[in-house]
Formats: sequence, structure tokens, C-alpha cells
Amino acid sequence: MDILEKPSYLSNKEMLERCLLLKKVLDAKTEKQIGRGKTTQTIQANKYDINTLHYKRIANSCEHYQKKVDMETSSGITFRDYQLDIIEQGTAILQASGFLYLAMEVRTGKTLTSLGIAKNIDAKNVLFITKKKAISSIQSDYNMLSCSFDIQIINYESLHLVADNEQWDLIICDEAHSMGAFPKPSNRAVAVKDLLKKYKSKVILLSGTPTPESYCQMYHQVYGIKGNPFSEYKNFYRFCDDYVNIKERKINGLIIKDYSGGNTSILDEMRPYTINYTQAEAGFLSKVNETILQVELQPKTYELMLKLKRDLVIQGKGETVLADTPVKLLSKVHQLCSGTIKFESGNSMVLDTSKAEFIKEHFKGKKIGIFYKFKEELNALKKVFDDSLTTELDVFNATDKHIALQIVSGREGISLKAADCLVFYNIDFSATSYWQSKDRMTTKDRLVNDVYWIFAVGGIEFDIYKAVTAKLDYTVSHFKKLLL
Repeated sequence: MDILEKPSYLSNKEMLERCLLLKKVLDAKTEKQIGRGKTTQTIQANKYDINTLHYKRIANSCEHYQKKVDMETSSGITFRDYQLDIIEQGTAILQASGFLYLAMEVRTGKTLTSLGIAKNIDAKNVLFITKKKAISSIQSDYNMLSCSFDIQIINYESLHLVADNEQWDLIICDEAHSMGAFPKPSNRAVAVKDLLKKYKSKVILLSGTPTPESYCQMYHQVYGIKGNPFSEYKNFYRFCDDYVNIKERKINGLIIKDYSGGNTSILDEMRPYTINYTQAEAGFLSKVNETILQVELQPKTYELMLKLKRDLVIQGKGETVLADTPVKLLSKVHQLCSGTIKFESGNSMVLDTSKAEFIKEHFKGKKIGIFYKFKEELNALKKVFDDSLTTELDVFNATDKHIALQIVSGREGISLKAADCLVFYNIDFSATSYWQSKDRMTTKDRLVNDVYWIFAVGGIEFDIYKAVTAKLDYTVSHFKKLLL
């Protein structure tokens, strides 16, 4: 729609007033006589000669800015201008095609924007699927928005609890890329597909990183949506015939097909249904400063690491550490680098609290968010931090306690803007985890985010870091090179 652009120094209300004033001037009438003699008539005519295109542009502007003002005044909160634009565009796409993909980078407000779209289409019942850690934040956004629709916010693992007697006219899937596993669909992708088949709902997909590792991750995100651009393909393998450059790789003597080489045409097909928005477009000027700090572990920890690499087994009095495959050896060494170990029995144990003690001392006086990888690492942190540590976001925001979150569960859908800095007790193998988790503090007003990585002297963490910063997952093949 051709409209007048709003100067940055004007609010939507002020711009609307200007447009209405312009339209009022152009709509001005004057008396005009037509005809001659007895047939003379006095009529109301336009006072000014008006270019039809110019008049339409002003009329469009009045309509456009009126919608924005209505949205601002009815919601109880103030949307940013770009959010109002996306709400308007997204509403049109959703009503025309039945589904929409909001590919908005983290901290640009995709949750609130999706709820604005739900309100705009007069949804009655909305099912919002997200991660468990994000539920309270989304509920808060819903409450602030003063929505006219009912909502159920649920995590992916609890979809079997969705009531059969509800009729969802809109389903919103947060962190949609988590459904992107291939070649086989993940359990959550199948569960969402079953829901869509049952309720025939409109769908909004949300993600800051729709295809973080391969364009092929798009297929199972949308395969349950009626009318998606790949609906003619009965499964992922037939989809690959047209959209994937399939390669063969030799792994441990076996020939394995690699389906990760998706073509950019996948994104081209999704473009009519997708709205992309970046932090830069939103005016974010924040910078992430990353610092690596190294910690010397206890001598006994290094001894265990060396023995495991040499013998592939450590036999204790009651427990055994077994690393009889490259994958298990990688995992065990990774655990020892942060002072924990999981035994063959399934039990686990804290062996060394050097990292946790270093964090407590080094960041004294700061409110920190700590990310850990293995569950036993949380016990190491609790041993050292005691009551000054929480795992609940609401407690973290309301008190002076630090927060500890597992990387995979905490990397998406939450904001740690209350933290002075982020501290990584360990590092995950996933490139997605790296890019998303380190951005948890970002807000439009924060200019600098300080992120610290705590690596063991002589550990494998730095090698993992080099892989994930290059947007590569750290794999066994990387690890084997260290052992040569």
C-alpha cells in the first residue's frame, strides 16, 4: 500500500493527525455553478484540483496510521513501529494462506508480535506451544496485551495433555526450528502435525534461526501445514529429489547418505509466507563481548582424563567409567573438563568444583546468568553457590540471586536482561546453542553484552568453541583429530 512515510520524530498518533488534516484540506468543497440560464445549478465541487494518485496515497496513509493507533490504544502496551508493520503484513499473509513464518531475530519481540496478529484476526482460542522455561514470560505478555481471545500455553512435551474438547482456530509454534530434524521427523514435529490435522487451525511459526544448520530443516517444520509449499512431497526423501544435493560419506566403514545439502530454493519457496526481521533493522546497537577464562583443574581430574584416553575404562570400587566408543570417550572427557562424570550404572558424581569456585570468586558483586551442559554440573554449582543460586526465572528477576540454566533448555524463549553478564560453565557441541544462548541478555537499550566462557586448562572446550563459532556442530571427527 502506497503511504506517506512517517518521520522518526513523530508518533503514530501525530502522523495520523497530519494525514487527516491533509485529507480534510483536499476534501474541502466550494460552491460551483453549472449550466446556463434557467438550467443553472449550484453544486458542491472540490475546492482544489487533486491528483488521483496523490489523494489515494493520503487516504491510504489515514487508514494505515489509524490501524496503528487503534492497536496501540486497545492493547494497553506500546508496540514498536516495526512490530505494528509486521502485525499488519502478517495478518494479511495469515488470512490469505492459513500460515505464517515470523523469522524475527531474538529480542525483536516475535512473541508479542504473534499475539498482536492473533488479536488482529479476531482469534477466539489460541494454543501457544513453546519451551517450558518460556511459559511464564509468554503468559506475562498475554496479560499485558489485554487480549480478547483465550489462550493455552503449553510446552512441546505436554501436547498429549491438550484437551480434546477445545477448538483451536490458531496454533502458534515457538522456536519452530526445534521441529526441523531430518531425515526422520522428531516426536514434536509429529505431535504438531497430528494437532494440525485434527483441528485444521491457522498456524504461526516463530524462530530467530529458522534453519541454523541446513535449509533442509524447513521441511518438517511445515510438513503438517495444509497448503505448505512442499505439500506435494509425501515424505522428506521425495522432497530431497528436487531440493537437496545428496552426498555420500564413509563413516566407520559404512556409506552414509548426507541430506544436509539443501538448496536456497527452499527459502525461495517459503518467501511468500515468511516475514524476516533482524536486530539491526530494529535498531539494536548492542555488541557481544566474549572472553575466555581458563581454570586449572585439580591434578586428580587430569589423571582421570589421561587414564580414560589411554585405557578407555576406569574401574572404581563401586562404579565404572566406560569409554569403549569414540562417542562415549568424547562425552566422558567433556564431562571431566568441568569436573563431573556419569558412570556406566547411570549414576553421576561431582569430582572437582574448581570451575564453580572460580566463577563465584571472579564474578563477586555481579548478578550473573550461568549456563551449564551436564546435569551434574548444576550440583557442582549448588555446592559452591548454595542459596544464592536459583533455576527459576521469576526468582532471578525478583531477587539478587544468580540463575543456572541448562544450555539446551535455556537457550531459547527467555530473557536474562536482569543479568550483569553471562557465564558459561561448559560449552555445548551445537552451533545453534552457541548462537542463541549467548544472546539471552540482548535488549534494544543495552549497548554491550559481556559473555564469559570458562574453559579448563588443557581441556577440549576451546576446540569445541572454534567449531561452533564457525557455525559447525562439534562432532566425533573433530575429537579424533585431538587424539592423533
